[in-house]
Amino acid sequence: MIKTVFVASTEPYSGKSLVSLGLVNMLLGKAQKIGFFKPITSDTGEQKKDSHIDTILSNFDLPIAYEDTNALTWAEAMRQVDTESQGEMIDTIIRKFKYLEEKYDFTVVEGTDYRGEGTAFEFEINAQIAKNLRAPVIVVISGENKTTAQVVNGALTTIRNFELREIQVMAIVANKISPESAQDVQELLTNQVSSEILVSVIPENKSLQNPTMKEVLERLGGKLLFGKEHLANQVDNFVTGAMQVPNFLNYLKENVLIVTPGDRGDIMISALQANLSTSYPKVSGIVLTAGYQPEKPIVRLIEGLQTVVPIIAVKTGTFETSNIVGAIRSKISSGDTKKIQLAIDTFNKYVNVSELDKRLVTFTPSGITPRMFQYQITSWAKSDKKHIVLPEGTDERILKAAARLLAQDIVRLTLLGNPEEIQNIITRLDINLDLSKIAIIDPHNSDYYDDFVNTLYELRKNKNVNMEMARDMMTDVSYFGTMMVYKGVADGMVSGAVHTTQHTIRPALQFVKTKPGISVVSSVFFMCLPDRVSVFGDCAVNPNPTAEQLAEIAISSAESGQRFGIEPRVAMLSYSSGTSGEGEDVEKVRRATEIVKAKRPDLKIEGPIQYDAAVDPVVGQSKMPGSEVAGKASVLIFPDLNTGNNTYKAVQRETGALAIGPMLQGLNKPVNDLSRGCTVDDVFNTVIITAIQCQDK
Repeated sequence: MIKTVFVASTEPYSGKSLVSLGLVNMLLGKAQKIGFFKPITSDTGEQKKDSHIDTILSNFDLPIAYEDTNALTWAEAMRQVDTESQGEMIDTIIRKFKYLEEKYDFTVVEGTDYRGEGTAFEFEINAQIAKNLRAPVIVVISGENKTTAQVVNGALTTIRNFELREIQVMAIVANKISPESAQDVQELLTNQVSSEILVSVIPENKSLQNPTMKEVLERLGGKLLFGKEHLANQVDNFVTGAMQVPNFLNYLKENVLIVTPGDRGDIMISALQANLSTSYPKVSGIVLTAGYQPEKPIVRLIEGLQTVVPIIAVKTGTFETSNIVGAIRSKISSGDTKKIQLAIDTFNKYVNVSELDKRLVTFTPSGITPRMFQYQITSWAKSDKKHIVLPEGTDERILKAAARLLAQDIVRLTLLGNPEEIQNIITRLDINLDLSKIAIIDPHNSDYYDDFVNTLYELRKNKNVNMEMARDMMTDVSYFGTMMVYKGVADGMVSGAVHTTQHTIRPALQFVKTKPGISVVSSVFFMCLPDRVSVFGDCAVNPNPTAEQLAEIAISSAESGQRFGIEPRVAMLSYSSGTSGEGEDVEKVRRATEIVKAKRPDLKIEGPIQYDAAVDPVVGQSKMPGSEVAGKASVLIFPDLNTGNNTYKAVQRETGALAIGPMLQGLNKPVNDLSRGCTVDDVFNTVIITAIQCQDK
């Protein structure tokens, strides 16, 4: 079962607050701890709180601090969009959401309101948020002032736009539909959308859509003179009272608000009398304009009436006041228990609650975005801090990454190198690294040196390594760091910023060695593409693996993907798909695929398959219809190092993808190799995945 659902609209005043109220009410019947999160709130002006968040929290008495229910205001979000800091915006939202998610059984997330500047960006922002939170979407569209065709076409377009971004739409709610069109909208949508999408149609309801006199008072900012007890009166119509009384009375409609100059005592008295008369429609209230208030005889008359509708005095003129009243849009506000209950009852009446609940229970999110992946691995590393040794302690990239790792309290670190030299580099480059929080070991002068030399000699004496050779080898930072891991002084090692791959992993192959049942050490990159994270293997170690080795690499890579939250769908890549190709190279991939199927029948695997068929849904369906992997592969296994290394670098450069790794697979203890062209980010991320590997021990 998922723990999140995202309520989104594509226009203002769609009625998504009704859906959120209904959902929270439904879920409270299933679980005790329900959270509510609105990532980006509307700009509230002088108000300090988003009114809808306040309504949800107070009505359901949810024990959530207001500041935990949101991440940014719309103005703050727009500033980050303008400065091209959308990644930072998404990171902030993920961090605050995850904090809430961990505390609650289920969290309802609500999208933006489409009421400020920059609405052109709004759909894309909501889509990004939903995708990064791995949440299915309930789309709410409005039928207000729309034909049946406009409603249906708008719904289909919105669904298609979400699905193009690989976001699953769980339900579509067509709200505010004219009653005479409701059945047509229901049938047309049901026939045209996937059966996996639940369709609900809610007819328009004036009691929900039209404002109360309390909302009119708040919007006008006027002074209430009479009728406080009737502020809940609903306003369905309004009329300007500027003509003679006999003509004015002809314009009264049910639940009418009368806007009239404050010196028109005749209009005021006739309106109050009409409200008491069974021959005229009900009057909701009166607004007196232009700063005039009733004269004393009128006040005395009103005070003697048993029932008085709300009478509000404002300073604005009649024309301006009428325009403001005409633009008022009703909101379901905190304390308006009548409207809140009506919204919940409406949701329960028109939405198939039992079916929606079943879909929430059975929904399984697929894929993971780069931002969520990075947040997730950082959280995992922090949950059980490990000790990582960095042999290349004098490299500035290593030192800058170490500073970030310590600042975020992700791991414990040891640097290898001369302490004085390291201090000089930190000072010269102004790196904010507190050396009191980090261990620095100079292998030449270490208390571990003699013990490590003896251990190496015992381990390698049958390989013609004598004591003198062992002493010389142990001055090498790669051997010393690897021995720290072997002896349990450190949990894992990351190196390779300065040294070659061979230099880095040779000591691990010599005495850390492979896990039982593993014959080949291989590697994977976590490729953080713009909209997903894929596992690429092997792109760093094995030049030309055999079919048996390729099968082992595939199984190890699938297990690595699963360990890091990526559902493995394995594509065994080649230059042909299915049975179309022949030749030694494609036959090797075909044999490797069969070996994997025999050893791990639980894995979803396809091979041989071309790269485009593996990752593009349209091509995959065309070339290999019915495949569980084609078009949606998450683990891509390359047939040789030449293909894998070139492909990962091409994808990285051409798409701007972040490549985390390589992460070595199959060793008894975690040792990972960096590229000599690595960045600070590469070091930072590789240390994190190494720390997570250490947790498995």
